[in-house]
Amino acid sequence: MTIDECRPGQRVRIIQQVDRREGNWRAAVVGTIESIRQEKTGSTFAHSKDGRLWLLRVLLRKDNGELTAISVDPLTAVELLAKAPVGS
Repeated sequence: MTIDECRPGQRVRIIQQVDRREGNWRAAVVGTIESIRQEKTGSTFAHSKDGRLWLLRVLLRKDNGELTAISVDPLTAVELLAKAPVGS
């Protein structure tokens, strides 16, 4: 599944990877998508909208209620999960 196929309200696992010579770093976060949107950064980037660098960001609500923002890159993978168990 790609991030373009995701919608708010879906429960997902987002897996990010950083390629390194010594071995890849991987991290996964599970939660419900609150929003998916382009957001500008403080970095400048020539010939882009408002002269700023824009990143695709996912706002995810984890099962414990914590909100986390994840910047999506080409190595980001998404897995669709079943709804959270009752009482979690």
